[in-house]
Amino acid sequence: MNVTRIGLDLAKSVFQVHGVDRAGATVVRRRLARSQLLGFFGKLPPCIVGMEACSSAHHWARELTRIGHEVRLIPPQYVKPYVKRNKTDAADAEAICEAVGRPNMRFVPIKTVAQQAVLALHRVRSLLVRQRTATINAARGLLGEFGLVAAKGAARVDELRRRLGATRPDDVPPAARIAIEMLFEHIDDLRRRADAIEAEIIAWHQASETSKRLAGVPGIGPLTASALVAAVGDGRQFRSARHFAAWLGLTPRMASSGDKQRIGRISKGGDRYLRTLLIHGARAIVGAVNRPNLRPRPWLSPLLARRPIPVAATALAHKTARVVWAMLSRDEAYRSAVSAA
Repeated sequence: MNVTRIGLDLAKSVFQVHGVDRAGATVVRRRLARSQLLGFFGKLPPCIVGMEACSSAHHWARELTRIGHEVRLIPPQYVKPYVKRNKTDAADAEAICEAVGRPNMRFVPIKTVAQQAVLALHRVRSLLVRQRTATINAARGLLGEFGLVAAKGAARVDELRRRLGATRPDDVPPAARIAIEMLFEHIDDLRRRADAIEAEIIAWHQASETSKRLAGVPGIGPLTASALVAAVGDGRQFRSARHFAAWLGLTPRMASSGDKQRIGRISKGGDRYLRTLLIHGARAIVGAVNRPNLRPRPWLSPLLARRPIPVAATALAHKTARVVWAMLSRDEAYRSAVSAA
């Protein structure tokens, strides 16, 4: 079979294959079960295999690369323009096959097992933190019905617990007390689990020289550094720091025509988790910019004088992303403005 390029539409159990020859003519269009996939590709000569960068894509990319094929992962939004009329598995596979052959197409680097393991830790920790926040809010709402309130923040949970313990049985009925105490126990369990996951992330961070170098950037700690290294790798898939910041969704949307330049809000595209970590780190720096014991920031202070704090924090996160790309792509350590001068 003279196949030079294949589009593979991934699924859980059934996969669709669309292959073309050197002239672009369709030579194979087939539906495969999960157990048949590796056997089918093992009989083919080495060729280019395109897949959407979706769930399980990195796993199958590693497996097909091990067989000898050249695998290219495409962002799903770049495949959509090539889909003809109705959306079916066969149409998706044909669109992937067409998109992977475009000379100006952008591809996603294949992640290693180690990278996906660290990202799994981050995803689980993020889920546990969200569940803990939801449980705290539920406990606050129930206690508020009985007149027990406390200031905002997860650190005030113990205060709420003490106030509940100090109430009389007539103030909070036993049925409600049992339910709320179960919520407090669930909060403690979620906190322990999140701390255990965070300890694993920090241990990986301490073993990675690249992650430790990134932690030297202001506004980046072990969590952000390890997530960036696991998700981005060496960063050389981006042509410049501007492309990296745009991938993170930290650049403004453009709606320009002719000589009219319309710049809107940030696009919020790309990885939301990484963007959130960078903006939180930037907010910490912005909040401490006026402390007398810290070195002044010539770039940030004038920006805060003319822009709101969220805008300044987003701009600082954009600047930090550019620094991160330079450190990753050039394998360099962080140099502050004072040391560079």
